[in-house]
Amino acid sequence: MQDKNNSIENITDLVNSFVESNQRKRKSLIKKIESSADSLFEVADTFLKESERDGDDWAHGWILQVLKMYKPEFFENDIYNNWFLTYSEREINFDKLQLNLLEQKFEEADRLTSSILRKLAGKVAEKRGYVFYSEVKNMSGKDLETIDRLWKIYSQGKFGFSIQAKLLKSVGKRYDLLWPRIGWKKDGIWTRYPSAFSWSLNAPDGHMPLVNQLRGVRLMDSILRHPSIALRHDNCL
Repeated sequence: MQDKNNSIENITDLVNSFVESNQRKRKSLIKKIESSADSLFEVADTFLKESERDGDDWAHGWILQVLKMYKPEFFENDIYNNWFLTYSEREINFDKLQLNLLEQKFEEADRLTSSILRKLAGKVAEKRGYVFYSEVKNMSGKDLETIDRLWKIYSQGKFGFSIQAKLLKSVGKRYDLLWPRIGWKKDGIWTRYPSAFSWSLNAPDGHMPLVNQLRGVRLMDSILRHPSIALRHDNCL
């Protein structure tokens, strides 16, 4: 009993340190959290119920992803498959997107994201099969925010529109420098979709979600500058 109590105390301390640390320290603990799946299982229910379900803290997302990989029985309580609350002004159900991100099925999550963007753009865009940049300004900000939150939560803070915007700022707002930085272009050649993209957490920061750039940068620029996304990256563009 004493050993179990010590184990629970140790994992509780680790989890608290992971959540409360700055980004650099937190990233150094990622592997340690992953190797502690058995102990996490013992405290996760209590820990998660004290978390903010409408936030976007990727520490909680990573804990859920570790449990999904190593302790799938934790998800017999289905609420944890869609633990983070999602919001939509267009009656879009984000459960499937959240589940795919939780399970690190990033390629499927990216396809779902594209489908949702078409729905947000309207029936004409859905029929056309792609979004015009001029349609972005009328998209629901609440829905775009939800997409961005979910990608950030389940990527160790690496993916999402707001992350892409911050990276764009870091290269002087030059898209020609952004593409190689996020792995969409190499040696002047566009990365071949889908086989050459990296559909994992090993991908470069900002690698996902994808936006087709073959028709220019206006679509992506419109998304990154949409008021709801701009608020999430502190209006850095």
